[in-house]
Amino acid sequence: MIDEQTEKPRSSFWKELPILLGVAILVAVLVRAFVLQTFFIPSPSMENTLKIDDRVLVNKLVYDFRSPHRGEVIVFEAPTEWSGNPDGEDFIKRVIGVGGDHVVCCDAQDRLVINGRSLDEPYIYPGNKPADQDFEITVPQGRLWVMGDHREASGDSLEHWQQSGQDITEATIPEDQVVGRAFTVFWPVSRATWLTVPKQFDGIPNP
Repeated sequence: MIDEQTEKPRSSFWKELPILLGVAILVAVLVRAFVLQTFFIPSPSMENTLKIDDRVLVNKLVYDFRSPHRGEVIVFEAPTEWSGNPDGEDFIKRVIGVGGDHVVCCDAQDRLVINGRSLDEPYIYPGNKPADQDFEITVPQGRLWVMGDHREASGDSLEHWQQSGQDITEATIPEDQVVGRAFTVFWPVSRATWLTVPKQFDGIPNP
């Protein structure tokens, strides 16, 4: 009688195991599709904030409720003109200007100026300037001006503004192409950190 009572739970567990595994896989797929996703860094364009082969975790849900903010590190679907890949490719950059922002390079201290306020950028790769040439743009509504932290090694809004003959549409990213916000480096463990918005963006006024 004891053997019969213990056999039933074991049999029940093995019958339920495929269901449990199926549910776990479904939950993982749904989380990856709609909530969180991991991305690896393939280029030096965001050094030293992000280095080649870093792994970051991206919140894919946050921008369903609000627009990206200045200073956030975002993953987005790059236009074909940016990536050269008709199958699509994801890029990662920092948001510098949002819709309506007036961005100028540069002030007397060689800093970007956003809506009349100079921006200190301690995250820029050592030895890089904020931009390799002077420019003055206004970001269209619903679009983003994005730049890599390693300005001399980044195919970003400024590079495509230059290459397109100063076409602001080609130089900016539509908000609906943003995949999500990169909010932490989780691998390698030695570099694990939160990707917070630098405090220098706090003083930037709205346009």
